[in-house]
Amino acid sequence: MALFSRKPKGPFLKTSQMTMHWDTEDPFTFVSHHEDDYPEGNAQQAPPLQQIAGRNLGRDYRKIMGFRMYNGKVVPGFPMHAHWGYETVTLPQIGYVDHFDNLGIKGRFGFGDVQWVSAPGFYEHCEMYPLVRKDARNPNDITQIMINIPLEEKDGECSVSTVWRDDVPVVESDGCRVQVVCGTFGGRHMESPNGCSWAKGDRVRILRMEFQPGGRVTIDPFTADGNRNLYFVSGGDAKVMGAEVGWNLRMKIDPTAEVNIENGDEVSVMWMLEGVPIGERMVPFGPIIARDDREVREKLQHIRENEFKEWPWDIIDKTNPAECRSFIEYPDGES
Repeated sequence: MALFSRKPKGPFLKTSQMTMHWDTEDPFTFVSHHEDDYPEGNAQQAPPLQQIAGRNLGRDYRKIMGFRMYNGKVVPGFPMHAHWGYETVTLPQIGYVDHFDNLGIKGRFGFGDVQWVSAPGFYEHCEMYPLVRKDARNPNDITQIMINIPLEEKDGECSVSTVWRDDVPVVESDGCRVQVVCGTFGGRHMESPNGCSWAKGDRVRILRMEFQPGGRVTIDPFTADGNRNLYFVSGGDAKVMGAEVGWNLRMKIDPTAEVNIENGDEVSVMWMLEGVPIGERMVPFGPIIARDDREVREKLQHIRENEFKEWPWDIIDKTNPAECRSFIEYPDGES
């Protein structure tokens, strides 16, 4: 869904203010950005009981004492839930995510690792935010991007892959560090490692840019038939294509333009999401993106009947031991 609340500003086609959930355009369907300052963890890798007392546990989206529990009741995060019909790209820049799923895969990733989950068919997992440090605070900064899957590939086989932080291409110059999460930039390339994905070749480009004060970068044009949006996530002021802008702003930009960015006096973070649209009519509802309303109802019924039957783990908000670092383990023992 693409929502714009402001008139075009300067060189931008449209602009809008941002929230924790970013509005997107085809082929992207949704982005969530979670930034929380969690306290020291206890033996369960959870916040102290007195700091979560009185919250609406299970649906805690109000930042109280600097953090949210989201859908977690012990450890923050998202206990067992379904995906069906799209791919997710998750980058915890700070903090860890513990992952368990109905394919029997488990793991932990964080601090610059990128997880790709392709879920054309029924898939369920938990994503918990363990507070691994017991003697220091546990801040996190986690961004999850959802990319649609064409109708002809929906209901196929699901797959999960992790790109470790040392394998994520990085381009640094003029006070700007660009993580090439997907696509081609500065002579570096990355794409979805999963079999079923729209993010192959150069159909999708995802860049995370971290600027030092006064940092600069120039982003080359994307394809003419693509959608292109720049998200100013944090910082102070900057110049984008000559226009003065402040943080917390989404900017829709001509995909054929060269984008020059000059940061102001504060460290800033921006994301660029570019993609060739799939261009197919689909119906999104809850955890599902399907062909039509009938398919959505059928899939919702399947989830209701099978979500617990197909969950192979003992609890729905499972975590790894605190001493673990990044890893992934498949049911056949491969990692």
